[in-house]
Amino acid sequence: MDLWADRDELRRRRSEKWRAYPDDVLPLFVAEMDSTLAEPIRAALAEALDVSDTGYAHPDVLPEAYAGFAGRRWGWHPDPAAIALMPDVARAARTAIELSTSPGDAVVINPPVYPPFYEWLQTTGRRLVADPLRPGPDGWRLELEGLEAAYADGARVHLLCNPQNPTGTVHTRAELEAVADLAERYGVRVVSDEIHAPLTLGAARFVPFLSLDRPAARTAFAAVSASKAWNLAGLKAALLVGGADVVAELGRIPEDALASTGNLGVIASVAALTEGEPWLEELRAGLEINRRWLGDALAPLGVGYRAPDATYLAWLDLRAHGLGDDPAAVILERAKLALYRGLDFGPQGAGFVRLNFATSPEILADAVARLASAL
Repeated sequence: MDLWADRDELRRRRSEKWRAYPDDVLPLFVAEMDSTLAEPIRAALAEALDVSDTGYAHPDVLPEAYAGFAGRRWGWHPDPAAIALMPDVARAARTAIELSTSPGDAVVINPPVYPPFYEWLQTTGRRLVADPLRPGPDGWRLELEGLEAAYADGARVHLLCNPQNPTGTVHTRAELEAVADLAERYGVRVVSDEIHAPLTLGAARFVPFLSLDRPAARTAFAAVSASKAWNLAGLKAALLVGGADVVAELGRIPEDALASTGNLGVIASVAALTEGEPWLEELRAGLEINRRWLGDALAPLGVGYRAPDATYLAWLDLRAHGLGDDPAAVILERAKLALYRGLDFGPQGAGFVRLNFATSPEILADAVARLASAL
């Protein structure tokens, strides 16, 4: 089976990516891949449908499946008893914040960052404190002096994104240990969104925050899912992993979190984590080809681009082209190419767009041609 679906198949899909815009628009905005489904997942879902297994979700063996996957990939062996079922990473991270803080408490984020981070803090009544990432030749990195100032000023939680969306940065072990040491010093709890962890590229190495040999790792939470790596977002299944000292807090998770989880999502996620690694390696190889080709194709256009260390998301700097703070709107109008608006990731995104390169080489080439015409 081919890794990437062709346009005819994609146009038959009913997901947001392929229904949000008219057919003449090429959609590379939302973080949804144009991949075909991994065969073990397809088989598991077909078996479930054969017996009409479409009832309410049960964790089944998903915590054990994730623990096994984490052990094989990163040498980290979380306790399945410290893993709670969630409908998605958004609900998992939000729940961790609610378990760790009270309304009005300060939560640190590192923009530019995944837009729902802002929504989660507003929804839960928490106070946002921004410590922006620092751009440089080695990518967008954590700014530890600013982070310490935010911690010292009374922050209760640090909502971390690793691997980082939209920049594709993978925080190093040394950076994470520095965060953990600061968190211990100031009594801050880290909540780590690690949804893109299986999608490291090149020489990058992901380090789970909870795997650190630091006291702060014992009080942290991690929100994880198979949804990005295997393109399962619509099936609704994720996990909240607690550090050794916060396992008891998982018992305070509201019952509706489990009730909102999709049974087919659990089934698909178990298949992905136990049988889907060969497909994952094929995907990573395809993404590696695309991210390198994209660099070669964008260079003559004068587009700022650093190949991401993880994810399938390209953070493109268009400030030199005079398209204003929201170049995505100009590109959509001029070239019928839908990209994610940089400003949605925070004020640091002015003049930027995010492009999803998890698609076929042919569609990616079309996207670059459209971008060139807009510029």
